[in-house]
Amino acid sequence: MIRKAVLPVAGFGTRCLPASKAIPKEMITIVDRPVIQYVVQEAVAAGIRDIVLVTHGTKSAIENHFDKHFELEAGLEAKGKTELLEELRAIVPEDVNIISVRQPEPLGLGHAVLCARPVVGDNEAFAVLLPDVLVDDEGLARNDLAGMIEAFDNTGRAQLMVEEVPRELVYKYGIVAPKGDAPAPGESCELSGLVEKPNVEDAPSNLSVIGRYLLPGRIFPLLAQTKPGAGNEIQLTDAIAQLRDEQGVDAYRMQGKTFDCGHQLGYLEAILAYGRRHAKYGKDFSELLQRYAVED
Repeated sequence: MIRKAVLPVAGFGTRCLPASKAIPKEMITIVDRPVIQYVVQEAVAAGIRDIVLVTHGTKSAIENHFDKHFELEAGLEAKGKTELLEELRAIVPEDVNIISVRQPEPLGLGHAVLCARPVVGDNEAFAVLLPDVLVDDEGLARNDLAGMIEAFDNTGRAQLMVEEVPRELVYKYGIVAPKGDAPAPGESCELSGLVEKPNVEDAPSNLSVIGRYLLPGRIFPLLAQTKPGAGNEIQLTDAIAQLRDEQGVDAYRMQGKTFDCGHQLGYLEAILAYGRRHAKYGKDFSELLQRYAVED
């Protein structure tokens, strides 16, 4: 049973500037809650109960968001604002733990994951969720992370969540090479390799890695031995390549849809998707969209 998820949130968010100059990029809101809250909810819905934030000294707003704010809650209770109070208390369910560790310097995603080693340990499998990416599970019986956890339980192999991208855009992504046929949505297959941003003509598939990983504790000793690679950073993909040689790695093909909130257009698309179906604001938001469409 996978109970821990590592969320690397220590980066400076340069893709989101100037919005991320004074606030963490993970705290930029989609409708009425920050991006990071959607990612934590995704993990909780998949059965994960320990959320490990790998953070930085400038990111205290993230920790504060998931902490109890006694004075605010007491004020809302005194004013009879029960609905708002319940929303605040629901941010972190009672059986979920938020744990913070610091990444002292920006040495890459692999190093950020390695910083969680004292919390996770070398003998327990865990998830890694990159908070730039929202994975939308609207209409699914269970979310894709839960499906990936089941695939891990069935095979015992690490899982990388992938999605299909247009062939002409594969040069933008990390692309997996399946052993045999590509998996159907909601299924996984073993990998023969992973190519970072290949030329279109050389790409082994059009399935890109999207920032969701299930990894065994074995990845920590491998990361500790991994030398800096591209950008003089410790690359998670380098350690995953070693793990594949040792015990195999699978690709789990997602059924839902992703929004890259680290990119301005992806962020705007996420607002459109989540805003239109919002329980409180969806109807009025849809009417606003229609009004502006007519004006254009």
